[in-house]
Amino acid sequence: MKNYKLLIRYDGTKFAGWQVQKNARTIQGEIENALKILLKEDVGLIGSGRTDAGVHAWGQVANFRTFQTLEPFRFLHSLNSILPTQIAILEMKETSEKFHARFDAKERVYLYFITDVKSPFHYKYSYFLPNASELDTIRLNEISREFLGIRDFTSFSKSKSETPNKICDLREFYWSKRGEFIAVKVAADRFLHGMVRALVGTVLALYSDGAYKEKIRKIFEAKERSAAGQSVPSRGLFLFKVKY
Repeated sequence: MKNYKLLIRYDGTKFAGWQVQKNARTIQGEIENALKILLKEDVGLIGSGRTDAGVHAWGQVANFRTFQTLEPFRFLHSLNSILPTQIAILEMKETSEKFHARFDAKERVYLYFITDVKSPFHYKYSYFLPNASELDTIRLNEISREFLGIRDFTSFSKSKSETPNKICDLREFYWSKRGEFIAVKVAADRFLHGMVRALVGTVLALYSDGAYKEKIRKIFEAKERSAAGQSVPSRGLFLFKVKY
């Protein structure tokens, strides 16, 4: 059996997330439907992770298996020709039969964008936060460092999450100013449902709190989503890169 690896970019604005759902338009569903049209068979697409509704991807990775031998360059062109404009397959190549886009991933990297510049071109891809340009990234990074390490991130996962293991290794949580935006880079071995947006929202909520270290300790100990800050909107979030 052949195994093919895809590098995918998409605008998640009008989708209910990555994972196939009943009566909902999803990224995985659109690509699987396109593969079925071309291959004349049902194909299961395995993604590196499940992005939520409205979340975008700059570098999602997925794989699928088939008994058919495909010419990647031609097939890539055919696949892109029938996918909606919001989804693009950037690369396709044959890989090891054992490769699994989700289980073989060593690190996921997300980017979150915040701006206080009102622009019709920013709205779908960033969080409009008044006076965001006045935020001190040194202060934001001081707070964010308290979240790093191998921790139980239950308080930053959606309460209905079915994932029993909530231990993640948060390796990077860094804020920087990039032109009209504040960019937040978050990297970990794995992420829980809604985790990145909850982390960003919590840091913003603690920005003016002089006792933030104690507050963060209590949030982790609570293991309750209600203990952490409110999640920021999904439109500013991108799955940037997956490392293997």
